[in-house]
Amino acid sequence: MKNPEILKQELTALKSAEPRLRNRDLAQRLNISEAELLCLSLGDGVTLLEGDWKALLAGLKEMGYVMALTRNEYAVHERKGVYDNIQFYEGPANVGVAVNPDIDLRFFMHEWRFGLAVVMPRGKMEDLYSFQFFNSAGEAIHKVYSTPKSDLAAYHRLAEQFKAPVQAMIEVSNQSQAPVVGRPDAAIDIPGFQQAWRDLEDTHDFYGLLKKFGVTRTQGLRLAPDGMARQVDNEAVIRILKAAAEQETPIMCFVHSPGCVQIHTGPVSNLQFYGDWYNVMDPEFNLHLDTQGIRQSWIVKKPTVDGMVTSLELFDEHGELIVYFFGKRKPGIPEREEWRSIIEQTAGPALSYG
Repeated sequence: MKNPEILKQELTALKSAEPRLRNRDLAQRLNISEAELLCLSLGDGVTLLEGDWKALLAGLKEMGYVMALTRNEYAVHERKGVYDNIQFYEGPANVGVAVNPDIDLRFFMHEWRFGLAVVMPRGKMEDLYSFQFFNSAGEAIHKVYSTPKSDLAAYHRLAEQFKAPVQAMIEVSNQSQAPVVGRPDAAIDIPGFQQAWRDLEDTHDFYGLLKKFGVTRTQGLRLAPDGMARQVDNEAVIRILKAAAEQETPIMCFVHSPGCVQIHTGPVSNLQFYGDWYNVMDPEFNLHLDTQGIRQSWIVKKPTVDGMVTSLELFDEHGELIVYFFGKRKPGIPEREEWRSIIEQTAGPALSYG
């Protein structure tokens, strides 16, 4: 990385020339990670944290009503609520969950490396107080922001409790994760894969199915049993969300980062385009989807003990999931007929079939 003082000068010039750039974009322009960018301001609204991230996450309940944010390259998921019911499990992935009607998260703690407390001045508006977490490459995993209803005294207590003794520039790994490349179709046990798909009893077993047969997700959709997956045009998401809003059909919306999955369950209503970004702009839930990043859209059906479950899954140029949608459901409850009807009536004709 360049000398921090030189980077600070370049950052000041860039902000002056393009004041609307967000931190993620500023970091890309400076060819550094977002975590490194923030560390250029250590002592000036930014505090380096260290310690047990699990304990910090559990402590967020003290802040009360906050906004949780998880994003990837093409989707940003923002959900307001209270952090509660956090639990962690044994195992190499060091998985945790926060299961609530509002803050619904899946944590993969082996990815969590750096934490920062960041205060964001907003001129005439109240300052924004946040905790921001990053992986070893300095890529954002999860962020938590204050709202006007948040307990800021609790925020400051947590920031002080987890403040690192040494406030110094971090060192990130330059090893970015290479896109997963699937095996040739000829090397796949396609009949076995298709039968195992038909035998599924839980949607959570789908990842294990792909891993067992050594296929990537989009390859698996292409090789799916007849009628279980169909590729549709990339504007299907707009039609489906619009129909869900008009019919007041509650949905589930999943967005993931390298170490976190964030879920919204409920209705959507205020849908708007801003440039290439398609947005849900509701009081408790915002989704920002860069439609230019969508390369494949699939309608996917998975058998469960409660009947068939249908999803809309969007993928980028590397075959990585951007965002995926289900109808609102819980284990033990069949999929809503309204959701199935929306999919069948608005998803559009198949471009290809599994």
